[in-house]
Amino acid sequence: MWTFGPGRGQCGAMEQAAATEHYDAIVLGAGAAGMMAALTAGQRGRRVVVIDHADAPGKKILISGGGRCNFTNIGTVPDRFVSKNPHFAKSALGRYTAADFIALVDRHGIAWHEKTLGQLFCDGKAHQIVDMLAYEMRAGGVELRLGHRIESVTRDGEYVVIANGTRFTAASLVVATGGPAIPQIGATGYAYDLARQFGCKVVEPRPALVPLTLGGDALAFRGLAGVALDTVAKCGKAAFREASLLTHKGLSGPAILQISSYWRHGDSVAIDLLPERDATAALLEAKRMRPRTELRRVLADLLPDRLAGVVADALAMPGNMADQPNAKLEAAGRRLNGWDFTPNGTEGFAKAEVTVGGVDTAGMSSRTMEAKAAPGLYFVGEAVDVTGWLGGYNFQWAWASGWSAGLVL
Repeated sequence: MWTFGPGRGQCGAMEQAAATEHYDAIVLGAGAAGMMAALTAGQRGRRVVVIDHADAPGKKILISGGGRCNFTNIGTVPDRFVSKNPHFAKSALGRYTAADFIALVDRHGIAWHEKTLGQLFCDGKAHQIVDMLAYEMRAGGVELRLGHRIESVTRDGEYVVIANGTRFTAASLVVATGGPAIPQIGATGYAYDLARQFGCKVVEPRPALVPLTLGGDALAFRGLAGVALDTVAKCGKAAFREASLLTHKGLSGPAILQISSYWRHGDSVAIDLLPERDATAALLEAKRMRPRTELRRVLADLLPDRLAGVVADALAMPGNMADQPNAKLEAAGRRLNGWDFTPNGTEGFAKAEVTVGGVDTAGMSSRTMEAKAAPGLYFVGEAVDVTGWLGGYNFQWAWASGWSAGLVL
């Protein structure tokens, strides 16, 4: 459940007579998706209240992108999102694009820059994005109630939310409380509890964009913490060409975080340690040109020195290059271009940037985000079983899904 903020009646507000406030829409969660839904509805003339347990809005926005907020990606396309239904995100992403959000950022005079792979960041600090969204909510007359403990959510003709001893009612309820990734800022699976309460199914949530842990035969690699190199990481049909980082627990870096969204327990991850080279050809050439050189020294010219030593030990090919049969060198080359690791887990939700899984899209409208089982109930953002790649994609989903709901509240 939520980490409840301070408020009247924490030990018995339900027993007190609750004042009633009526709105057209109640939004639970003052994150990216919730604020976008609220400001979109508010600027359409709807009376909207946003309720959050935190003491300030946009906590996840503020810590994103190293404090500069990687607010979207110009390469956003639906096939860069993970979902049980890969087609679900198409409608929202197609109607509210990265260009639309960039236009909003530009209207507020927020300077930004593009980094690698289409990632857009603020030149300044992430609070500029939060301030922009707060301004847009105020422009739409949206009320923001922070530090509010949710005591109950029910439906009696309208949706009824009791928080801090106040009874909020509305015909529409938007659940924008995210997923359980980064519990340090109060993230929980509360959205899933509400989904099940109102008859919606939930796809099993698991950590995503998260480091992978190693054990067993791969323990030697854990002694290389801090070693980074350019790689291609593969799991099933998914492949990412970015940096990988060895840690004291296993594997991290952008390539690994990306592949973690596709990885499940028992799967192996193949890492091409030499993505620019045909490793087999390189080893056979070394045999011809440097026959008296040990494999370890050859590998040190191809890989970071510490990694070369561990890889040489794992390949177990003593002697000089001249002593190695071509077949063994070919096998070694294939391993270098696709070194198999079988992670024993991840570093969990505490280290995950987002969540894979969530409210099952089979029970939702892809155009409005409304739940089919409960008219007037909407799920947006990370609460939904739609998870983007690393690099601004998940924020773009938040903007697009929140906007889609906000148009119909």
